[in-house]
Amino acid sequence: MHTHVPAAGATMTSRRVPGHLVIALHGELDVASTTALREALLVALHRSAGTPVIIDLSEVSFCDAAGLALLVGADRRARLQGHPLALAAPRPQMSRLLHVTGLDHAFTVHATLADARQSRARAVRSLMV
Repeated sequence: MHTHVPAAGATMTSRRVPGHLVIALHGELDVASTTALREALLVALHRSAGTPVIIDLSEVSFCDAAGLALLVGADRRARLQGHPLALAAPRPQMSRLLHVTGLDHAFTVHATLADARQSRARAVRSLMV
């Protein structure tokens, strides 16, 4: 499964990789783009059906309060569905924003997508033991 959703100044792609759904956000997460992205993100989360979800932030060039609200809302929805999500590969400015707002403690944040995938795989294996 691979989807591509354009929004004003941003895009979202999602793809299944073994054991995970990776949702990649690209561009500016701001008031102009978040409405379209929110709908697409909620659909992707609904379709994930309990699969661990990783949001790849490596291509996010800007994020304002609306973008943060998008991430918080996605996390809330994922938790309600029984699979909290992880954030991966935020650029330095995004990492600072998460830290300044305290959201780096609310989310599981990984430096790279590979780190996120490995961590999620370990978590799933530990649940099976």
